[in-house]
Amino acid sequence: MLPGTNHARAIARSGVDWVCVDCEHGNIDDSAMHEAVVAIAKEGVSPIVRIAANEPWMVKRALDSGAHGICVPLIYTVEDTKRLVESAKFPPEGRRGFGSPLPVQCFNDEPLTYYLQNANSTLLTIVQIETASALEQVREIAAVPGVDVLLIGPFDLGNNIGRPILGEMHQELKDAIEKIKEAAHAEGKKVGIYTNSGEQARMYAERGFDMISILTDQIALTAAFSNSLAVAGGKIEGSGDNGVKGYDGK
Repeated sequence: MLPGTNHARAIARSGVDWVCVDCEHGNIDDSAMHEAVVAIAKEGVSPIVRIAANEPWMVKRALDSGAHGICVPLIYTVEDTKRLVESAKFPPEGRRGFGSPLPVQCFNDEPLTYYLQNANSTLLTIVQIETASALEQVREIAAVPGVDVLLIGPFDLGNNIGRPILGEMHQELKDAIEKIKEAAHAEGKKVGIYTNSGEQARMYAERGFDMISILTDQIALTAAFSNSLAVAGGKIEGSGDNGVKGYDGK
């Protein structure tokens, strides 16, 4: 959610498989997106860009930066989904324009012709299921050719079905999440979900979710400093480690 190449690179070096560059809710503009995507890819990690809306020009900008996939919020209908796929694919599968030389930086500097021939089959199109109408049509949305992943945004989904997360997740929202997972897998697609802790992420992994966002950088930074400060001030017990590996603290 926060801009900066060093920042993006540090997250990519943590051992994750992919990093979401959040241009929807994060403080990341077009220029910062381009720089983060390359920094992440150069670490051997897949950069996924979450665009702000289902707009063809936003899809184009994200993919032309070299993103390995796009994540698109607030999908409402099957037609929305088809329009998204059309803007994400080169002809004859879609209408994406070809010409940017930048993506090859994120694919081992393969020739542009290689990118043109392989982009349609390798770049991920990730549809967020977080509206009541999308939930009603989730099996049909999952069946749209070109859709690779259904990603669940639990907070917006809860809000949209009248079950906001204000503490314990309501059973109706839990059932909706399970319905989305089953619809994705029934159509041979992957299912993802946003979480904000390792404990939540592990729970969903054990339940068969394929793609899991484990934490956001803004939350992680605040939590890490708060925790270390609390240990330093004697308010909580520490873990017994001696700090960052490779740094002796002297």
